[in-house]
Amino acid sequence: MHQKTFLALILTISLNLFSSEVILEIDVSEQRLYVILDNSVISSYPISSSEYGEGSIVNSFKTPLGNHVIKEMIGEGAKINTIFKSRINTSRQADIIKDPADLEDDYVTSRIMWLDGADLGINKGKGIDSFSRYIYIHGTHEEGLIGLKASHGCIRMFNSDVIELYSVVKKGTKVLIKT
Repeated sequence: MHQKTFLALILTISLNLFSSEVILEIDVSEQRLYVILDNSVISSYPISSSEYGEGSIVNSFKTPLGNHVIKEMIGEGAKINTIFKSRINTSRQADIIKDPADLEDDYVTSRIMWLDGADLGINKGKGIDSFSRYIYIHGTHEEGLIGLKASHGCIRMFNSDVIELYSVVKKGTKVLIKT
């Protein structure tokens, strides 16, 4: 069994046995997402936040900071590398780019965890709302850019990692995005 898959299984069992709550912490300065259970880091993943920096203004393409929750989860059972367009499974497979290339296409792949801001006036409300801005944690076809600021506001992950993460979170999971 793959080490990460085993970790996801152990985490899922722990959640069921102890009714603990997973919290996600995304550190933009480190380009990492941390899975936290009972104040302990259980696992971490490399990510890619916005190439435009951090911020919440609509159409800025920046990654919003602050407290969020996962409001919607999309992609259950989809094949790895499946392309989603407007959150709909296209049944097409993306060609995964392992080189650090920024292509014109910005595919959302494999899984989507759609974030809702929880901080009124920071990432929730008119002109700054993370949910209305379609801010996701999702897979990408540009895997060669993971670890670098390269997205258009979302949190990108390796496809295998986003599928694993999807299996251990749920709607309502708290997400903190910080610098």
